[in-house]
Amino acid sequence: MLEKMFSSEAVTEALQILKNEFPLAIWETVYVTILATLFAVLLGLPLGILLVAGEKNGVLPLPKAVMHVLGVIINLLRSVPFLILMIMVFPLTRLIVGTAVGTTASIVPLVIAAFPFIARLVESSLREVNPNIIEAAQSMGASPLQIIVKVMIPESVPSLISNATIAITTILGYSAMSGIIGGGGLGKIAINYGYYRYKYLVMLIAVILLIVLVQIFQSVGTHLAIKSDKRLKRKI
Repeated sequence: MLEKMFSSEAVTEALQILKNEFPLAIWETVYVTILATLFAVLLGLPLGILLVAGEKNGVLPLPKAVMHVLGVIINLLRSVPFLILMIMVFPLTRLIVGTAVGTTASIVPLVIAAFPFIARLVESSLREVNPNIIEAAQSMGASPLQIIVKVMIPESVPSLISNATIAITTILGYSAMSGIIGGGGLGKIAINYGYYRYKYLVMLIAVILLIVLVQIFQSVGTHLAIKSDKRLKRKI
């Protein structure tokens, strides 16, 4: 198998595909990942804030029934495997984008799969905030919105960035799976050539490029998290 994978014919064909199709595939993967992450954050960030602020002892207590329903919805969406979720949301994807297949269409299931995950990550980050700081803000007469915007979120920025990095790398992995239903990017190349046509060298290259993208996103996220950490700045 290895001899066939690295034969001169296979290498030549892989290089040709690398030259002609991989640049667009890389762009599609980055485009889908960044847009899906952006929309997922727009949905997941407020939900994550509500999960913490809306608790009984939170800064903005909400009815217990509302919190229970919110938690159940988030847990249900998180528990559905991504491949099944993609098929389940075909009608919604078609309604929003006009088609259920393609690069842009894959953004819809990616957002639906990612925003509950991001909501839990945001919840985890906000719970790390020192409660004494929140109590001090309350004693000074700050409103719930002021505490959330000026205390909780700024204090948890390093953790939020770290968790956002986890989210974007997870979405990148999901984007590769979307190739099964016609989504574009590196996943499509890996499936169309590596799986359907048994061109394993092409699939290997696609996987390596996905790993490189993950490392880039991870490195950038880690750097930003360190730069934004006030505790490290104080030590320096």
